Amino acid sequence: MGKTSLISYVFDKPQIKDEYITINVDILHTTTFRELILALGTAVFESVATRSEKLRKQFVSFLKSLSASFGYDPIQNMPTFDIKLGDVQRPDYTLQEIFNYLESVEKPCLVVIDEFQQITRYPEKNVEALLRTHIQKLSNANFVFSGSRRRLMEEMFFSSKRPFFQSAKPLRLEPIKPEIYCDFARKHFHNADKSIDRDAFLHVYNSFWGVTFYVQRIMKDAFAETRVGEICDLEKVQQLMDDYIDENDSRLREQLAFITESQKELLYAIHAEREAQGITSMAFNRKYRLRSPSSTQSAALKLLEYDFITRNEKKYSISDPLLSLWLDKKMI
Repeated sequence: MGKTSLISYVFDKPQIKDEYITINVDILHTTTFRELILALGTAVFESVATRSEKLRKQFVSFLKSLSASFGYDPIQNMPTFDIKLGDVQRPDYTLQEIFNYLESVEKPCLVVIDEFQQITRYPEKNVEALLRTHIQKLSNANFVFSGSRRRLMEEMFFSSKRPFFQSAKPLRLEPIKPEIYCDFARKHFHNADKSIDRDAFLHVYNSFWGVTFYVQRIMKDAFAETRVGEICDLEKVQQLMDDYIDENDSRLREQLAFITESQKELLYAIHAEREAQGITSMAFNRKYRLRSPSSTQSAALKLLEYDFITRNEKKYSISDPLLSLWLDKKMI
């Protein structure tokens, strides 16, 4: 729900920018602990070490495990961080060195690890415990753990069996209220001598469940397609939505190609219900001709893992509003 943009917005606030060294690490692309260390090291170097010659030299002196791999800029007479994945031979030791460095800098650090749930996919099994052990010892750094997979994030921080149990304060970002979002959009149209019907905006908002990414995309297209002096109406935004759904047709088909037939059958059943309850009951399985309650349970676990569906208070629903709209068109 717009968490990454919100983080950037907050980082630019004077009360944050002037008081903290801000470090933003996106780890969505990482698949191993070594890749995490490389991403973290790169972010710390770019956000902290490049602030002064002193901080840069300190960074090199603290990261002894990588010292032989640092590059050097002869023009600026400075070390450069051109570390490759193969250079990270002892990731647990390098992690300790990075955190020791953060402890040594003069300003407190604010570290955001975006898509934090990605660490649960690493083949190494002790990453959560290792990070928790080091982080709880730090006194000069505060951490924000940001993630888009709500179920995985809740398991990490709410389960008493996990290392990060009750170690952070939860903050869930809800959709922007429709009336606030609508006024915002109409103001921008008005400032450009254009207009958008309130009903047209609300149709987009409700169709995409208020998800910022999609609402912003359709509003951007609507703004571009509306000439000065014209009004963007319900028919126009529906056409833009249809075009956007068609634009993503191949991608969504490819996504579905990676799940099994039984998982597809359950996905279609949940979509038909909008909010499905009792999916392992005989009644639900008979209604949608599913194979068996046990097969449905297994399929549900996989769909949750792949983020095709979400579970909230024993109710299952499609996670992605775009996928839901695409299924509406394809299953007529």
